[in-house]
Parts: sequence; structure tokens; C-alpha cells
Amino acid sequence: MADQAVGDFRQSIESLGRSTVEFVEEFGYYLALTFESFYWVVAGPLKRQPVRFRAAVSQMVETGIAALPIVFILSFAIGVMLAIQGAHTLKQFGAETQVVLGIALSVTREFGPLITGILVAGRTGSALAARVGTMQVNQEIDALRVMGINPVRYLVSPVMLAMLLMMPCITLFSDLAAMLGGAVYCNLDLGLGYVAYWDQGTSFITPNDVLQGLLKSVIFAVIITLIGVSNGFSVTGGAEGVGRATTRAVVLAISYIVLADMTFTYFLNR
Repeated sequence: MADQAVGDFRQSIESLGRSTVEFVEEFGYYLALTFESFYWVVAGPLKRQPVRFRAAVSQMVETGIAALPIVFILSFAIGVMLAIQGAHTLKQFGAETQVVLGIALSVTREFGPLITGILVAGRTGSALAARVGTMQVNQEIDALRVMGINPVRYLVSPVMLAMLLMMPCITLFSDLAAMLGGAVYCNLDLGLGYVAYWDQGTSFITPNDVLQGLLKSVIFAVIITLIGVSNGFSVTGGAEGVGRATTRAVVLAISYIVLADMTFTYFLNR
């Protein structure tokens, strides 16, 4: 019995050790991939191997413009939800008109970048993992290396550049959509005019509130790109492996986005 307990304890320690080593290796890979992708963005033109501008623009359209309808719908719904909850709670204190303050701060600091990050992780992160994973299975990435083309410069850097440019733009759009949703509900339920709502909202928001949300969106852009392409590069096992990598990319990206949001909120609001 004692020997079995010792054996189980040893196995638990070994499993913990392997998991820790795998996490450190994966984190190190993320850092190396980040450095190399930014390196090619800056040094590529100097080496006569610039990042493909056309690919970056195509990715910007796919990530940004194509995502606007769903971002608007969900952000508008979030704004209405915040207005409903805020008005219901503040009515108990006779301060329901102060709901605009809660909506404005919640949207710009938290919900705007968070909803955008989760939506883009589901759309773009999965697409990246599937695309790169399919190329990995078909040995297209090995073919790029044989032709002397760096896979990170060719595949990762354009996506990273597009995500860094588009995520703050989509976040601002999400902020406006959520504020509009709150305005519609406040007008219908509280009789608050749209002009008065906008004046109150803009008087409460400071540039720091907006910048806090934009900073988060930039971090989310890096997270989505790194997790999507890294899971694609690690695909093995054919079509089934591509499916597993796509699922893992979405789950990890959303998990890391929520954890990063929690961390930044803690340090930026102390």
C-alpha cells in the first residue's frame, strides 16, 4: 500500500513536471515567433524581402471589414444588456439616470475590447490555424523553406501587421455600437434623449479610458495571431489533426484573452 502511494505520488510529480516543461517551451516558442514576425516587418525591406503588402491588406479586409456586421450586432446587444441591468439596479437608489456612466466606462474599458477579441479569436484565430495547418499537412511549408522563403515572413508577419492595425479600429467600432445600444434602451425606458445621452457619456469618458481598451485590443491581436499560427505549424495527423488544432487555437485564444484582460484590468485600475 505504501509503495503504491509512493508510486502514485511520483507519477503525479512527473506529470506536473512534464506539463510545466511543455508550458515553458510553448511560451518560449510564442516569444520567438513574436520577435521573428516583428523582425521581418521592420528588417524585411532592408533585406529586399519585404512583408507581402497585398496579403496584409487581404487579411485586414477579412479580419476587419468582414467582421463588422457580427461585431455590431453583439456589441449593440451588450449595450442594451448593460442598460437593462444598470437601470434596474440603480432604480432602487433613485439614480437610474446615472446608468450612462456605467455603460460608458464598462464599454470602453472592458466589454468593447473583450467582445471584439473573442469574436476575432473565433473567426480569424480558427481560420489561421486551419489554413496554416492544412499547408503543414500538405507539406507546403516545407516547400517554402526549400524555395528559400521564410515561412514566418510569408505567413505570420502579414497577419500580425493586419491584426495590429485592425483590432483597435474594430474595438472603437464595437464601443460605438454598444453605446448606441445603451442609448436606444435608455431612450425607450427612461425617456433620455439621444443628445443628452451622448453628452453625458462623453463627459464621463476620459482619453485614458479609451486608450485602456485600445491597449488591450493590441495585446489581444498578438495573442490571437500567435496562438492561431503556432497551432497550425504544430499540426500532425492529417485532416483530423487540423480539426484538433483549430479547436485548440480557439479555446486557447479565448482563455488567454480573458486572463490577459483580467491582468491588465487589475494593474491599470489600481
